[in-house]
Amino acid sequence: MRSPKLSQKQTNELQEFIHRNNRTSKETKRAQAIIMVDKEIAVADIAALTGLGRSQIFNVRKRYLADGLPTIEDKSQKNPKELLTRKQRTEIIETVKSKKPSACDKYFSNHDYWTTGVLADLIKRKYAVQYKSKTSLYLIFRQSKFSFHKPGRVYQKRNEAEVKRWQKMAKPIVEKAFSDSNTIILCEDEMILSTQTTFQKIWLPKGEYPKIEVSNKKENRSIYGFLNIKTGQEHAFKTDWQNMFITADILKNIRKIYPKQKLLLFWDGPGWHRGKEVAKFIEQDKNMQTVLFPKYSPEENPQEHVWKQGRSKVTHNFTISDIDETTDNFVNYLNTNKFSYSLFGFKYPSDFGV
Repeated sequence: MRSPKLSQKQTNELQEFIHRNNRTSKETKRAQAIIMVDKEIAVADIAALTGLGRSQIFNVRKRYLADGLPTIEDKSQKNPKELLTRKQRTEIIETVKSKKPSACDKYFSNHDYWTTGVLADLIKRKYAVQYKSKTSLYLIFRQSKFSFHKPGRVYQKRNEAEVKRWQKMAKPIVEKAFSDSNTIILCEDEMILSTQTTFQKIWLPKGEYPKIEVSNKKENRSIYGFLNIKTGQEHAFKTDWQNMFITADILKNIRKIYPKQKLLLFWDGPGWHRGKEVAKFIEQDKNMQTVLFPKYSPEENPQEHVWKQGRSKVTHNFTISDIDETTDNFVNYLNTNKFSYSLFGFKYPSDFGV
């Protein structure tokens, strides 16, 4: 029987592994061999390119499929350090002052401005150092004589008394569902992705102001997102817009993913969630419970944090020229990563082992 093909997530993981600066040549060749086997390149050619023997090629692939990236890494590799040396700190400050992220590593090819996330990734990839908080990153930016720029905030209407009543009602429901292995807890929301450029706080030399190209052509795509609170798995779907027919179809897709489990669905109350087509599907399903979030309280919905993380990684400070390609990349990022965001303190990974 032929061995299984790599999933898209595994392929992305291996490609990112190959592009990291801190990998040894042996580690890189093992990852390359796994990908080449998957693409059905002749074993003799793989051996010639990587220097691995036939048995080594298939053994490393077998171990990777069973246990993931640790099987590719050199056994002597140490865990990331927590502090830069004085020399490394000097080097990274000079890098921040003199280069854009895209000039430092092709992994950051879409990043022309510094953010704490980009800086943390670069330090980890280049020096195998991982800070526990952003404080050290802020200090590096300040020592580089950078200041930050961020957009203003928009405050929505929020009825605190209503929110507290909702929390009192909903928390016992979540607590009971979290302890039931047959119940799936999903938090849902939609977002609109536009060719209109979005912005994130970035760090620049003092006195400079960010200038990012903005598209004159505005196109939109919608994304439905469902976060599984127990597993951290995201289920995202691209659509042209939102209406009750599309929402009902999306719920059918969710039911295919979880064919027999009880679904506890938290979402808000727009018309396309309350339309007759949606109500009919939920009634016919007979194993789906919905709970509405309180009005004007997006911070109660963990899915909002998933959108924010996805935008930070894929679309912020980036001109979108092809709306469908960017939306597909956004959806792929969401569906191939896990997100540990809390609903009443319950989140992935959990003590329940689900």
